[in-house]
Amino acid sequence: MRKFYLFVFLLITTLGFSQQDAWVYFNAKPNSKFYSDSPLEMLTQRALDRRANQNIALDFKDIPLEASYISRIKSTAGITVMAQSKWMNAIHIRGDQAAINSLSVLSFVEKVDFADKTLNQEGKIAKSIKLKKANKTKKTKVDYAYGSSSNQIQMLNGQLLHQQNYTGSGKIIAVMDAGYPGVNTTKPFQRLRENKQILGGYNFVLRDPDFYTGVSHGTSVLSSMGGFKDDLLVGTAPDASYYLFITEDDTSENPVEESLWVEAAETADSLGVDIINTSLGYFDFDNEAYNHTYSEMNGTTAFMSRGAEIAFSRGMILVTSAGNSGNSSNPHVAVPADAVSVLSVGAVNSAETKTSFSSVGPSFDGRIKPEVMAQGQAAIVSDAEGNIVTANGTSFSGPIMAGMVACLWQAFPEKTNQEIRDLILQSSDKFSIPNNQYGYGIPDFNLALSKQLDLNSFSKDDFIIYPNPTSDFVSVSLPSKFELGTITIYTLHGQKILEQKVTPQSATISLKTLEQGIYFYKLVSVGFSKTGKIIKQ
Repeated sequence: MRKFYLFVFLLITTLGFSQQDAWVYFNAKPNSKFYSDSPLEMLTQRALDRRANQNIALDFKDIPLEASYISRIKSTAGITVMAQSKWMNAIHIRGDQAAINSLSVLSFVEKVDFADKTLNQEGKIAKSIKLKKANKTKKTKVDYAYGSSSNQIQMLNGQLLHQQNYTGSGKIIAVMDAGYPGVNTTKPFQRLRENKQILGGYNFVLRDPDFYTGVSHGTSVLSSMGGFKDDLLVGTAPDASYYLFITEDDTSENPVEESLWVEAAETADSLGVDIINTSLGYFDFDNEAYNHTYSEMNGTTAFMSRGAEIAFSRGMILVTSAGNSGNSSNPHVAVPADAVSVLSVGAVNSAETKTSFSSVGPSFDGRIKPEVMAQGQAAIVSDAEGNIVTANGTSFSGPIMAGMVACLWQAFPEKTNQEIRDLILQSSDKFSIPNNQYGYGIPDFNLALSKQLDLNSFSKDDFIIYPNPTSDFVSVSLPSKFELGTITIYTLHGQKILEQKVTPQSATISLKTLEQGIYFYKLVSVGFSKTGKIIKQ
């Protein structure tokens, strides 16, 4: 009997009577004036504040969809509404092809766009549909016991931001993934729970408020940012707050997941989220007729990539895994990493060498992709049972980077998302010679901090001491390949009053015991020496 049902299904599919996915775009939003006059009806105050801080005006995209339009579509026989997007003024539907086509005559419908692109080209014969199973997933000094997670943080010089208390506090990260089991119970997330840093979430796939379910990919992703277990795991943004959204259906691969992601991004925007981390990527689907092509990797074609660009235009930073297809016949970055404004992240190993699986660029229109790199091989994460394990994939280099973005933005809360993004690229070790394997390279977040605190010196081959003037401490940005040195501080009369060893892992010097005034410093290492002035306020 089971074989008979399978035969009937395949026969129906072959005859072209299978369900189709499509987007229906509307041509108006009749309630625009009401929402424009009452912005708190559509966005929280935090979201409005984020816009105001970056001089971003509200516009037509912010207005919610017209409810009567959605109701009319829902009442059409053979049609199911799967997702909706106010940014696109569109809904994602599933149903019979003829029923979907009938919607184009409605007065409020601008166009109907099938996921099977051959159905949008009049007179072109659709290719036969093949079904397959897609490969899924892809001021007080702080001294954390990073344990085995130290390398993935120190590679980005993140520990130096942490030592200055830039740990993501005050920033909100929305995580888009496939599930978060164990986050509500296990030890690595206890600190997040006790400090009420999990602000909420939602399962968009099942339309269910329970987000502590699904597969544990999202659990591991979150742990690389917010996890905390002394001597074993410290995330890159342990003091950030988080929303956890399930947009990925691990049982299938369908374009509706792109639409669910956009819907979740709109929710994140309305809640005042600062950063969206996406360790997901889409290229091939179970129905090959829906597959993306490399020519679509231009940042303006895929529904999800267009949504990512709108999210950036609302003032958020999008951090996206580049993908794990580097060894395949199609090694290029996937949706939404192709979007122009996202910070797509490739993977290196602990020795800072690109992993073979990390997807590469360029985008189809010739842009550098990925933008930056972080550790994605043998990354230290937590599983759903709370065990500290290693994992491979740009799924983890992405959130490791996202956490550091939160720390840097905490240091410069007045800066726009574009300014923070630019700082990160400019601090990367291949900024002057980018390529489509490493992008702009591995960012040095301490150098990004230095760029703003000492505008006259900005090179990985320079020694920078900051903040200067200062009150309590100074930090040192060390030249590349610097291993060990000694910094000595003198009075104006040449009296030595402080001497301290400095390394890339320990480069913060307390000045609390010094009186206000002007001091000289001298840094000495093998083959290197520099002197300068420090002002203590």
